[in-house]
Amino acid sequence: MPHRVVDFFRSSNDSIHNIKASVQRRSNPNSRSASRERPTVTSVLESAADHTQSLISAAPPVKMAEPPKEKHKDSHSHHRLSFPSLHLGGSKSLKEPPQNPNASLDWKIESPPVVMHGEPENSTGALISGQLLLDVKEDGFEVENFSARLNIHVIQKRPFTGHCQQCSNQTTELKSWTFLSEPTTLSKRVHEFPFSVLLDGHLPATTDNAVVAIRYDFFAEAIPRTGPTVKLTKNIDVKRSLQVPELPHHSIRIFPPTNIAASVHFTQIVHPISTNTFTLRLDGIVKHNPDVKTVEYWKLKRLSWKLEENMETVAPACEKHAPKDPETGLPTKKGSKRSDSRIIAHADMHSGWKSDYSPSGSIEMEVQYQIAPSTKTVCDMKSEDGTQITHQLVVEMVVVQEYASTAHPKHITPTGVARILRMHFGVVITERAGLGVSWDNEAPPIYQDVPPSPPSYSCDIPYESIESVEDLTLSRQSQEIGSRAQSPAYEERAPSSAGADEAAR
Repeated sequence: MPHRVVDFFRSSNDSIHNIKASVQRRSNPNSRSASRERPTVTSVLESAADHTQSLISAAPPVKMAEPPKEKHKDSHSHHRLSFPSLHLGGSKSLKEPPQNPNASLDWKIESPPVVMHGEPENSTGALISGQLLLDVKEDGFEVENFSARLNIHVIQKRPFTGHCQQCSNQTTELKSWTFLSEPTTLSKRVHEFPFSVLLDGHLPATTDNAVVAIRYDFFAEAIPRTGPTVKLTKNIDVKRSLQVPELPHHSIRIFPPTNIAASVHFTQIVHPISTNTFTLRLDGIVKHNPDVKTVEYWKLKRLSWKLEENMETVAPACEKHAPKDPETGLPTKKGSKRSDSRIIAHADMHSGWKSDYSPSGSIEMEVQYQIAPSTKTVCDMKSEDGTQITHQLVVEMVVVQEYASTAHPKHITPTGVARILRMHFGVVITERAGLGVSWDNEAPPIYQDVPPSPPSYSCDIPYESIESVEDLTLSRQSQEIGSRAQSPAYEERAPSSAGADEAAR
């Protein structure tokens, strides 16, 4: 019955007559005729208020009583959910390990960016050097062990066995350092520990594509006597740069059974963010038939180019999922080949070339192409584990054949013959070298480059007859005086010097 009071206040915008009629119909449905009378405004308000009060007072008190507390809690428990043990919304305590309040660890790289110059077969690698900075914030901080390591981490996006962490991750340690192997007490200051490593030239560069991801992880940890371990985790971005040749690469393709020959000049080594150009020339597009007095033309209708990216890798199997040798029972090495390809740039052209249909006719054009940064292309790479990333430039041309009479060369008639000319060119995408060069070109001469001994000096006096260094000096002076006396210049100067002595007397 309380809903009647709510309906009364909701209908306050209606007329007084409608309010009274609705209240009377609900209270006494048989007395509809009484609602047709038209009482005064005052009487209607009084009767409506009295009737509302009667409805409220007539409501049974048992139904309006408050339910028990237990039922009240159950009825409203769906409005509030409490999970004390579950932390949602980016709790730092779950993501980051507890930090040691007495020390912190950081690093400072002193070497230039890690760039390997040249092909993997000829590259001398890249040099990494820096310092680990252990900031001790109180005196008497005891460290039991302090070490670091550099790993190459390969992540298979399509592993040999799905949902297997060992098949998806392969880690190889490249270098390790032990700075403190015994318990040591450190004072309150920043302690510096230098480290360096030479990455071999055959190692792959850092990459992240659809089939595999390769990265270099650097870990350092200091284990104190009390408190949590002080850790440092960093990633090293390793790149490879190839030298761009001064002259573009030249390629000639012939398309039988036609006489069309394509001559292409293009840059074989390009950069991810750059504008590149290749020039194209088609020869043999005009053919004369003197017997029937006709001329055949090949006209270029469309040219399209695209830059393809091909990725291949071998996903190895872990010891658990690798097949076992039936004779020895040991797991054997096995892997599955994974490959993927995509188009990182393309365009279609229906004009923009210059055509010459003279007896020695040709078609020439210059095409510019670039790679959009949004494609996130990866550079060429080749590693010893079977991972390889290559790129190629594909050029397709649609030519149609037309012929005309020698007497009326402007009356051209299509023959209905068309050809698709397709060419593939290997393109290498590499990083820019920047201002750096290979580390072996920057380094000063090393000890192995010095000759094994100083240069030898000739001596006419046998060493057995020399008793001391003074005798050797005197003998050398006497030899020099004797050689000067025997020289003709000394003889010419001798009289002049004697005449000068007599003049002086």
